[in-house]
Amino acid sequence: MTEQQRLNAIAAPLLAWYDEHKRTLPWRGTRDPYRVWVSEIMLQQTRVAAVLPYYQRWMDELPTVEALAAVDEERLMKLWQGLGYYSRARNLQKAAKIIAAAGAFPESYEALLGLPGVGEYTAGAVASIAFDQPVPAVDGNVLRVAARVAELREDIMDAKARRRIRGLMDGAVPPDRPGAYNQALMDLGATVCLPNG
Repeated sequence: MTEQQRLNAIAAPLLAWYDEHKRTLPWRGTRDPYRVWVSEIMLQQTRVAAVLPYYQRWMDELPTVEALAAVDEERLMKLWQGLGYYSRARNLQKAAKIIAAAGAFPESYEALLGLPGVGEYTAGAVASIAFDQPVPAVDGNVLRVAARVAELREDIMDAKARRRIRGLMDGAVPPDRPGAYNQALMDLGATVCLPNG
């Protein structure tokens, strides 16, 4: 079996596992790109348990991209206080102003990449979860899972290895459930396929 075949072969069993074992999180079960995007930005370098109360408060006060675009900076920083990396909150608001001015959330992976603070992982997560685009969302957990499944021996922290895995993942995302597939990989990497496991 090739590396690509090994990765492709896990889609069906992985989705079956996810359907039975997925974590219940407040940003799951929605395809609202705003909610998916905010959760993904909050989860950058922050544990899920720490994000949960912040996400709820944020959504109670800023339930739409327009509300985020309009909130004053002092209140924005107060809502973010304790999550750290404050540039994430500032970039969220910069992007919200762009989205609000455009009148719609960008739907393509490429357009999402053009937003302040949105990199390949976040663009892939939002595009696949909110818009059903078959693009990967490759974070550290997904790199680790993919490397183990494909039986790659390279250091996943090496930029060349990361690009290679990203390329393999491009061909592995099932077109019928891309968002669920990406979330399944995230859950598997966060709960089962742990570092040094």
